Amino acid sequence: MDQVRETVRLVGDVLGAEVVGVYLHGSAVLGGLRPASDLDVLVVSRRSMDERERRVLLDGLLERSGSANGVRPVELTVVVRSEVRPWRYPPTGDFLYGEWLREDYEAGLLPQPEPVPDLALLIPMVLAGDRPLAGPPPARVLDPVPHADLVRASVAGVPELLGELDGDTRNVLLTLARVWSTLATGEIRSKDAAADWALDRLPPEHRPVLAHARELYLGRRYDEEHWSGGLRARVRPHVEAVLAEIERLSPR
Repeated sequence: MDQVRETVRLVGDVLGAEVVGVYLHGSAVLGGLRPASDLDVLVVSRRSMDERERRVLLDGLLERSGSANGVRPVELTVVVRSEVRPWRYPPTGDFLYGEWLREDYEAGLLPQPEPVPDLALLIPMVLAGDRPLAGPPPARVLDPVPHADLVRASVAGVPELLGELDGDTRNVLLTLARVWSTLATGEIRSKDAAADWALDRLPPEHRPVLAHARELYLGRRYDEEHWSGGLRARVRPHVEAVLAEIERLSPR
């Protein structure tokens, strides 16, 4: 895939020999890319980037990431190996790029090191997917994440998710289904597989909303997303039902 190769080349141009490994994760390794899927990439480096390197990497990603003309959004995370091996929670990420932050980046924001609890979810996907784009297999670079930290990270992201419900409905519903399934089984599923798992366990009245989100995920771009008035009215009752299950399974 040309976009993946371009992303790996950009990382190499910026970090050179400081790159320990570059790994694919997310939809590409969990179940296959869908029409609106990001290209999710983890970079493990030997040291933190300086300001010039951050600027060059950011500018390159702004050019290469998108959502039109066959270009997919890129979500790229850089982590210094010593921040995650030995593992500790919450881990610190060195650099994060995602399209949801594009306006901030274009306004001058430069990604800086900060705690990234989601690395507790990302690293298990990297290890399970075992898709090195550069460097050794991920098991030689990354430590396993304890189940307790996987649970902590899953729950930690829920409040932010709920704030995005109206504007990013399909992703919020599918991610909540994945949080529920992860808490119940310890396994991180693809979004559609998590929806299948949850649909088998939801009361009938709460299934249509998630079934529609799954259908959108499998076959529609974001600009093709549509919710009828009847389904839209059932979104929040569905969310409340899933949140009750998440709360029931969350550590006290």
